[in-house]
Amino acid sequence: MTNVIACIDGSASAPAVCDYAAWASLSLQAPLTFLHVLDQQQYPVAANLSGNIGLGSREHLLDELASLDEQRSKLALEQGRIMLANAKERAIGNGVTSPESKQRHGELLESLQALEDEIRLLVIGRQGESSGSLSQHVGSQLESVIRIMHRPVLVTPTAFKQPKSAMVAFDGSATTRKGVEMLASSPLLRGLPVHVVMVGSENEESVSQLGWAQKVLLDSGFTVHAAIRSGEVEPTLHAYQNEHAIDLLVMGAYGHSRIRQFLVGSTTTSMLRSTTSPLLLLR
Repeated sequence: MTNVIACIDGSASAPAVCDYAAWASLSLQAPLTFLHVLDQQQYPVAANLSGNIGLGSREHLLDELASLDEQRSKLALEQGRIMLANAKERAIGNGVTSPESKQRHGELLESLQALEDEIRLLVIGRQGESSGSLSQHVGSQLESVIRIMHRPVLVTPTAFKQPKSAMVAFDGSATTRKGVEMLASSPLLRGLPVHVVMVGSENEESVSQLGWAQKVLLDSGFTVHAAIRSGEVEPTLHAYQNEHAIDLLVMGAYGHSRIRQFLVGSTTTSMLRSTTSPLLLLR
């Protein structure tokens, strides 16, 4: 569990993924590895068309189709190698020493699961290569990646902006308390002012819970701003973030509280779609 792993493809998000991954690598003082996975469904290793109705007796056509598939896969692999080389060059330009690269032919989820023991932080774009140009469209595999990973995931927008502040969505649950402790012990956000925000009623319990989170971060040397706001979770967090011009949103993924309501199912997609800043999900 040592590397920052950044997933890149041919999407418009790739440059921002490279830049956020370089920033995270330098902040964590962790090695950076770029990962490109060639989807085997789009680019099969070998095509067997002999069972297709009407094609069994047309050997020349079968051979031609297989040859075309092979050429497509070779070109896609070469394109991936070029993207990886460009990503490494970009990271070096950002100050990263000796970034590495990996290329896989298969499923993204399987590849990430196989590499999970090496991952300290996963960096992935909100939109992948197949997402099109719609600014609010979320990559088709992103939610699945978030669900299967047991490592922190940094979801990036399409443009890089150096994080200057962060906001932690906190609700007092075990999940978000663990997230606060993870942040306190990590160098990732060291030196950035951190806003800890609870959404709900201000009462003795919530004030006590918020005070605990504030103290944990203060004791680790952070500048901390704490607030309790009423309202619906998602719009209230966004409103606070916009009000204070916060660059990075931090949340505990899959908690057992109100925050879970918008990190599971359709509300996850809604949150990812509506945010314009990077989103760090802690597991």
